[in-house]
Amino acid sequence: MTDLIIHLFLVLLMPPLLLGVISRTKALFAGRSGAPLLQPYYDLARLFRKGMVLSDTTTWLFRSGPVVTLATVLVASLLIPLGNHAAPLSFDGDMILFAYLFALGRFATILAALDTGSSFEGMGAAREATYSCLAEPTLFFALIVLARLSGSLSLSGMLTQPLGAVWADSGASLLLLVGALFIILLAENCRIPFDDPNTHLELTMIHEVMVLDQSGPLLGCVLYGAALKLFVLSAFFIRIVLPFRTGDTLADWGLFVVSLLLLAIAIGTVESVMARFRLTRIPQLLIGAGILSSFATLLILR
Repeated sequence: MTDLIIHLFLVLLMPPLLLGVISRTKALFAGRSGAPLLQPYYDLARLFRKGMVLSDTTTWLFRSGPVVTLATVLVASLLIPLGNHAAPLSFDGDMILFAYLFALGRFATILAALDTGSSFEGMGAAREATYSCLAEPTLFFALIVLARLSGSLSLSGMLTQPLGAVWADSGASLLLLVGALFIILLAENCRIPFDDPNTHLELTMIHEVMVLDQSGPLLGCVLYGAALKLFVLSAFFIRIVLPFRTGDTLADWGLFVVSLLLLAIAIGTVESVMARFRLTRIPQLLIGAGILSSFATLLILR
């Protein structure tokens, strides 16, 4: 029961903190003091207190898009084990549901963007659909590798078993997988070098251009859903990279939280030392991630 409460507590409250750590890291690299660490919480609170401005051309698809997206990520957060503790929801084959919950949320966002009738938002929706088609194979290859190594089709079975011995036996495969998953982590969360969440130039935007017409609580759902998606995919990544356990429940939870914060710092560092890629370069990098994950799959199936 305690593990369930901690799981829900972290899922609901920690995601905006990761965005604050990333922003703070980028500010330090730029020599600025930057916004407060808790600024994302203040922004969300302000948005949920505001009213909404809705275009006359939009329908219920536009209003339901952010809500559906947030709901899908919330369900996905219940399927992923945090640290060394089993997920609240777990069953054989839940890895397929996990992957397609993100696809459903993306589909809802794309529909909401197209419903506005804006050419800019339609352009962003087309880019999002194209790049997601290139990113999804990498995630499924990763799930195949983990299923093979763990002998389980459940995320809890894959990620809660001791992976330290697996690293010793199949380290090359997992190393390729870690590199591919880090690329997908940046791409799925619209981070540099794939996208810039702070840009305001529509011609170069991917995700942000799809939510230009969102406002008030709907925009709050979009931002919180994006932070939660970063949290969930980071938890998935961290469990593969740091498969260790201390044997003490509270220490394991603390190690998980510290690992997430260090990953947020790493993401902020990457965004500080790299520039955003040209749109023509993005498919090449995503295909490269797919090749890495396919090699990882071949190594464990040989």
